[in-house]
Amino acid sequence: MDEILIGSVLASTLRVSTPLLLCALAGLVAERSGVVDIGLEGKMLFAAFAAAAAASVSHSTGLGMLAAIAVACLMSLIHGFACVTHRGDQVVSGVALNMVAAGLTVVLGIAWFQQGGQTPPVAADVRLTGLIPAWSELDGAVADLGPWLGAVIGHGLLSHNILVYLAFALVAGVWFFLERTKPGLRLRAVGENPAMVDAAGVSVPRLRYAALMINGLLCGLAGSYLVLAQNAAFSPNMTAGRGYIALAAMIFGKWRPLPTMFACLLFGFLDAVAIRMQGARLPDGLPAGLGGAEIPVQLIQALPYLLTVVLLAGFIGQALAPKALGRPYVKER
Repeated sequence: MDEILIGSVLASTLRVSTPLLLCALAGLVAERSGVVDIGLEGKMLFAAFAAAAAASVSHSTGLGMLAAIAVACLMSLIHGFACVTHRGDQVVSGVALNMVAAGLTVVLGIAWFQQGGQTPPVAADVRLTGLIPAWSELDGAVADLGPWLGAVIGHGLLSHNILVYLAFALVAGVWFFLERTKPGLRLRAVGENPAMVDAAGVSVPRLRYAALMINGLLCGLAGSYLVLAQNAAFSPNMTAGRGYIALAAMIFGKWRPLPTMFACLLFGFLDAVAIRMQGARLPDGLPAGLGGAEIPVQLIQALPYLLTVVLLAGFIGQALAPKALGRPYVKER
């Protein structure tokens, strides 16, 4: 029984962490280029709506993902047009994107599908499934080596869809891009000293727009995951603050991919544990008649958010942002 519980919690942790990680990496790339992205929540939400709408109508997984990426990239372009081209306030622009996404997805959902802002369910054959669907066969194959391999490795690690593995592979990919490639080093330099990059003959706006396009791609993948893998349809505000948690994970990870991944895994683990705590009761013998009382489900649902912030704030030191973060670049004449 213990191995089944551990395997189940591990599998839930990876599934819940995936959209957070994709979104956090999106914010990391944008902010390492010097562009603050508060709009991660809105981009992921609108991408989820686009993926659900396109996939439910076309019955195509690919079209659903392409629609999500296209919408998220368009929102990144709008953010860049306001903040990079016209040097607007980056925080205000990001908040505006969140507000527009929260309202417009509901309006479009009502207008197109007449289901209270929801979309029709995505067909089962369109949704993303595990790369190893016959986990029970794998479990039987390794049963001679012990139940732990089947439950923890078979179910906990090998039962996921391709986006889960892609998200964790992108941690290494983003690290390699930022640390070992010329475009990545230039992107980091833009976030630290854009004047130096401009003096070297490299366009600062072009690099920041490129970072925002990568940002849109990753936000699109995060949004499509929510409806093609985690849920069966879009519902209003279904991101439930995940964009803000991803933003916090990126900051607590000090704008580095690997610590950001661990911060996302922490939230995923706490959320997986909270799901299994629903219906739990307080210990007997407590005063004021609280003994044996059922813990309110709202408190359990809030625990992952509260504990993530408390633990990260308590155990991670001061985070130093890129020096040019949030500062519009004005070319000297």
